[in-house]
Formats: sequence, C-alpha cells, structure tokens
Amino acid sequence: MVMQNSGAHAARILRRNTLALSLAGAAMLMPFGVGASQAQDKPLVVARDMDINSLDPGRAWCDTCQIYLTSTYARLVNLDKDNKTIVPMLADSWTVNADQTRFTFKLNPKAVFSDGSPVEAKDIKWTLERFKNVKGNASYLVDPIKSIETPDAQTVVIDLNAPNSEFLSVLSAPFLSILNSKLVAEHGGDAGPDAATKDTAEQWLLAHSAGAGPFVLASYSPNHEVRLKRNDKFWGTPAALSEIILQQSKGGVSQLQLLEGGSADIAMQVDPTTAKGITNPDIVVDAQPSLNMVYVALSPGAKNLSNPLGSKVREAIAHAIDYDGIIDLTLDGKGRRLATAIPEGFPGTGGAEPISYDVEKAKALMKEAGAEDGFTIDTAFPNVNTYGVDYSLMMQKIQQDLSEIKVQLNLEPIEFTVWRERINGDGIPFTAVFYAPDYFGTAQYIQYFSMMKDTAWYKRAGAGKDPKLARPEAAELLQKALATSGAESDGYFRKLAVGMAEDHIILPIVSPDNIFVYKKGLSGLRFSACCNMVLSEISWK
Repeated sequence: MVMQNSGAHAARILRRNTLALSLAGAAMLMPFGVGASQAQDKPLVVARDMDINSLDPGRAWCDTCQIYLTSTYARLVNLDKDNKTIVPMLADSWTVNADQTRFTFKLNPKAVFSDGSPVEAKDIKWTLERFKNVKGNASYLVDPIKSIETPDAQTVVIDLNAPNSEFLSVLSAPFLSILNSKLVAEHGGDAGPDAATKDTAEQWLLAHSAGAGPFVLASYSPNHEVRLKRNDKFWGTPAALSEIILQQSKGGVSQLQLLEGGSADIAMQVDPTTAKGITNPDIVVDAQPSLNMVYVALSPGAKNLSNPLGSKVREAIAHAIDYDGIIDLTLDGKGRRLATAIPEGFPGTGGAEPISYDVEKAKALMKEAGAEDGFTIDTAFPNVNTYGVDYSLMMQKIQQDLSEIKVQLNLEPIEFTVWRERINGDGIPFTAVFYAPDYFGTAQYIQYFSMMKDTAWYKRAGAGKDPKLARPEAAELLQKALATSGAESDGYFRKLAVGMAEDHIILPIVSPDNIFVYKKGLSGLRFSACCNMVLSEISWK
C-alpha cells in the first residue's frame, strides 16, 4: 500500500506545537526553584525513551547504554570535551610503537573500583579478552587485538594483528568499560575462549555494577527506570550530584510533560518542532551539533527487488531527494547535511560537498539508465522517531520527492525488531535507519558502510551477489589509512569516503542537532561523540 503525503502532516505538527504551547503556559504557575546546595542531594531525573538491551558492558549496545556505562565504569582512555582528543583515564600514560601495532599503558595507581579494590593490569586483560570471547555487539572493537601482556600490576601491553592508528580512540568507547575481574568472575563471568556459552554474568550485572566510574548502579527496573548513586570511593573528581534517575518516557511530548510538571529535570528526546513552542522561562532549550546520522539506503541485490537499482538510477534517486526540505519539515531546520556517511570533521571528510538536489539532472540520469518510465520499489523502514526525526514523516516526503522521477515507493513502517530481521535476511530494496559513532574515528564507518567484503552494508546491499557493487580496493585503502597518521592517513580515508559517496547506496539525510531541554539552573550538559551525555559533569549552579 502506498501512503500518500497530505495535509495530515501539517495538522500533526500543528497539534504538537499547540500541545507544547499549552504545556508551557500551564507550567508558568508551577514552582521550580530549588537551591543549588539542596539540589545536589536531590535525585536528578532524566526522562528518555530507554533502548537498553543489557547493562553488561560485554553485551550492551544502545544509546542509553552509552550513558549508563560512562557513568558507572571507566575505560583505559577518555575522549576530551573537544570530541577529538584522547586523554588519560585508567591509564596515566601510554606509548605506541612506530608501526602502530604495540600499545603500552601505565595505569593510574590511584584508580580503584567501587568496592575499593585497585584497578590492575589483570582487570584490563581479563575484561578485553572477555569482550572478544563473549562475542557481543561490541566485540568488533577488540577483534584487532592479537595478545595482551601484563608485565606487572600497573602495565598493560596490547599487540594488534595489524597497524591501527585509531586504536587509542577505539579504547575510549563506553562499550570497552573495564570490569572488576575478580568480582564479575565470582558471579559467572568468564573470559576464556568459550565465554560466549560459559559466561553467565549478565543477569548479575543487571542488578550490580562492577566498575571504577563516578556512579554505581543502585537499581534497575526494566521499562521503568535506572537509578544511580554517587560512588563515594571514586578516585577522580567526584560527581556533583548524589543520585540520578533515568526514567522511561516514550516520546518527547510526554518527556516535556514530566519536565513541565516538575517530575523530571531533563527531557532528552524533545523534537525541535515541540521545543520551538516552549515559552516557559524556567526551561532551557539548547541545540548542539551532534555526530549522529539519519540516512536512507538502497539495496540493489535485495531478493524481493524486481527492478534492479543500477548505478545511474541510484545516482538519480540521490539527486531527486529534497534534503533541506526534509530537514525543515522534520527538524525545523535543526540539523546539518553530510557529504558522506561520515560526520563532518572526522578524518577524510575535509572539503567534501553534499550531493545537490537537482530534479532535472535526476530525470536525465533516469533516461540514461533507460528507466525514464519509472518503477515501483518496496520501502520498509523502522516506525520510530530517532534524534527528533519522525521516520514516517520523512519517508512520506521522500515518497513525494521521488514521484517527480516516476519512482514510486510502497511505504511499509515496521517494528525495529522486524526491520532488523528483514534487513539482515533477504534485504530491503529501500530503507531508512540511523547511526551514531562509538568513538572518534573514521574506520568504524568504512567497516560498516563501505562495499568492502563482510561489512554490514556489503551484505545488505547484495554486493556478494553483484560483483559490480563491490570495491575490492577498499580493504587495502583502509589498511593503509590505519598504518599511517596525519595527512597521509587522511588522504586514504578521503578516497574511501569518495568511493562510498559515489556508490549512492548510503544516502545521508541529516545529522540532527542534539536538543537538550532542561530546568534552568542546571549546567554541564553536552553532547559527547563517544558517550552521548556525560552525567558526572552535570550539576546545579
């Protein structure tokens, strides 16, 4: 069934604005002020739609997981506030050999876990080996590791299978949070080769944390809340707030209601259109650039595609999408366009321009491809609102755009779990989804999006069935990029980025701004490229 674009869209936006304005007006009568000294000991409530799949660092894989892991655990290194620079965390210092294959870390002797026991080299080795052997979602981050040696309690030596100039950045990912190995092993943890079947610590880690972070897990109630309390044995700068509650709230409007009613202090997923209608002077709306991405993707080799998407047709589709119009419609303009499926400012992105919106060029390309009469394409996508983008609204706008070149989309919004099963099965000819970085580095994008053998989108696009889609040179270029640094490495990444853009399989729609909506008097809220939002930096003024 084809879903038609109609005035219902405008009506829905109007309803959202009206609701936001009425909520804001009502809140003018509600008391907000709590003194800073009192507030530091009052639980800070963060309302968000939580996507938690696990609280076990070896298995967690979600945006909320990034926030949780960053709060309760520590990594070897951290990402600084500039979202680029690697700074010490558990490791006081480190050295890297000229080949970028051996990384030697000296641990901070002051670092202790929340039970007071020291963080030692054996904990780093055990944790990283567990991650690799449990084979969770984040195991790809540690797959490059060849061996880990611990010459003494304060020294860790990591050898890689191949040069990797981004490995320090990789280690800043929250999914590589270091565990108290003795404690987790006592509760079913296993780091051996058979950890995927032998490790049973996940259930215990749903009720306990075992890290060296500024907070500890107080309690977790699935689909309700995650409650954190300050780690009084934290070895670094202590968190200002004594308790934080991540409270489940499905959407931005309901989160705003909690904020306006005084039941929450931060609403994390208020969309820009709703945020625009907030007039309450006691609520701050702060839009910050993010590194997240919403994109559409074409799969020429999908099993149920009756009209194969040749390169000219894919290029035509890319030119026929009104990107700025979509950003205005879904995000009230609060987002940036991307030239490639890599965030601006990451290695290899300098100077690249986003693809133009050019309907006449798109029509000419369709004619060149012998497809000027058009065709119909099945288009299934997750029925979600991510980073403020309503996917149904976005896809109906794209449906309208592509009708100009006689490409008809059969839109089918589906549950995310159904989408995941389909995209990794027979494939979906045309779809939409999102991506957020795990660390500051370009390799993760090449390893996920490029038409290089065994990447996620190589499989999803059907490159294994259609050799014309594959880029056999990509693996060598990536190897060279990781074996060098600076301008030389950037040059190799740029070639990879250009190749991804020319494939017209991954079409970036927008990098949405991160909208923070919170009570006046809070400070320290910022977007982190590795960690989403860093709770330990938040305080009352």
